[in-house]
Amino acid sequence: MSPSLALRYWPPLLQWLALIILAGSAGQLLNSLQLPAGQFVGPMLVAIGFGVCGTTLRIHRQAFRLCQGTIGLLVAHSISMAVLTAVVQSWPVMLLATVLTVLLSTAVGLVMARYGGIGARTAAWGTSPGAASAMVSMAEDNGADGRVVATMQYVRVVCVVMIGALVSRVLGADGTGTQAHGAVLSLAATPLPDLAISLAVIVIGVLLGARLPAGALLGPLLIGGVLQLCGLIHIVLPAPVLSLAYATVGCYVGLRFDRTTIAYVFKRLPAMISGSLLLIVLCALSAWLVADLLGKDFLSVYLATSPGGLDSMAIIAVDTHSDVGLVLAMQTLRLFGVIVTGAWLARLVIRWSERA
Repeated sequence: MSPSLALRYWPPLLQWLALIILAGSAGQLLNSLQLPAGQFVGPMLVAIGFGVCGTTLRIHRQAFRLCQGTIGLLVAHSISMAVLTAVVQSWPVMLLATVLTVLLSTAVGLVMARYGGIGARTAAWGTSPGAASAMVSMAEDNGADGRVVATMQYVRVVCVVMIGALVSRVLGADGTGTQAHGAVLSLAATPLPDLAISLAVIVIGVLLGARLPAGALLGPLLIGGVLQLCGLIHIVLPAPVLSLAYATVGCYVGLRFDRTTIAYVFKRLPAMISGSLLLIVLCALSAWLVADLLGKDFLSVYLATSPGGLDSMAIIAVDTHSDVGLVLAMQTLRLFGVIVTGAWLARLVIRWSERA
């Protein structure tokens, strides 16, 4: 690659400036086109381009966690007694959907191990439908190749986000949910005391959730949700803060796609994409069944069963006026289900692939 295009030759300050301008512009462009989660998808695509071009930039993990917490607090604003009641009443079907998704991911992992040229242990963790960062950490602890697992997870996240945004668009979502959301106000209209309390909940929730899977998202979500239900706080988030959170999460995901990782898995990338698309299609088919059993709209159930990250699906759910409580509950239930059963399912995939 020409030094003028290889970003590693650029001064870091110039790289940051280019990333901020291009990512911000892409996010605003997609948002103006009313693409659901455009402020997340745009920066993510720009960051993928930067990663492939050899950028040396990385989003600090604590900044990423704080932005996850911001999204978690936004989701907490959607939690009400009516939402909780509906979740409690529907728990058998939600549990069925969770088990079905985990079984489908295990089947896809077995197919990729058998026909995709990927090691069984790595394929099992790479197709696990949990939080990508948690799955990578657990995979390395269990002897899998963390680089390939990370690539498989983030390739699937990109596929899920892009297809989720497309499905939302086709089904008529207007993509303006974040601006219309009751917690999101203009900077000038934001009450400073409520803003200070909301930011404090984010920081405290992120710190307390440090040892939990997806704790940066779940900590502020749980704390904010409980305090709001008790009438102790009023959650408010200025629109620029939310836009920054979306863009930071998108850039964090996109910058993981560096040239070294892409080169390492280049021969297996078609199998990874095919496996991701197969899992997405299977989960979408199961969503039709679950939507009928729950009496819910297909888009909400589709987002709830999609094998993407909890934060990504939360962004799209809020942005498309979907049933955020349902999406949140099913994604969280599946995350913990994968954490509990992940090692056992990986061993199962290894045993079956060896027999095959």
